[in-house]
Amino acid sequence: MAIPRQLPNAITIARIPLAVIFFILLLMGGTYGLDDMVVRWVAAILFVVGISTDWVDGYLARRHNIVTDFGKLWDPIADKLLTGAGFIGLAVLGELNWWVVIVILIREWGITIHRLMVAKEHVVAAAWMGKIKTAVQAVALSWALLPLHVVIGPQLWVVGTAILMILALILTVASGIDYIVAQVRGARQPS
Repeated sequence: MAIPRQLPNAITIARIPLAVIFFILLLMGGTYGLDDMVVRWVAAILFVVGISTDWVDGYLARRHNIVTDFGKLWDPIADKLLTGAGFIGLAVLGELNWWVVIVILIREWGITIHRLMVAKEHVVAAAWMGKIKTAVQAVALSWALLPLHVVIGPQLWVVGTAILMILALILTVASGIDYIVAQVRGARQPS
């Protein structure tokens, strides 16, 4: 079955306003007052749906051989808007340390800015370590955003959140180093 050529790019672009709506709902849902629990669930589910579309648009583009430079550039930007909104929202709510968010955002946006700067020369697609980092960030954020403490208890939820966030932080830094090393090596190779 043929799909419209621009469908993967449309899915990518849809994540941008979704990130804004998710962020607003997350902050409206606050920290865990009974009145705000429904809003928190809705925000978390929007995040899970939004971050899941990252896999969908990539799969469709590769499966139907319609990978574009636009998608290679904007897909990571849309991801970073959505995950950045999640990290910042959790920090604003006091559920995640700001230093963790700052380290992650410096890496994420530093590399995104570099990609934009070199986009006229060539598009830098995500490397395998970056894809693993994105998946772990998605799982860590989904776990932290979903108010699972009401289902599994607060202790298990807090421990799970801490472990997943530490893993996400380590992979974020490691993939950032991997990216920088790859770019330096690529710049030194003769054309």
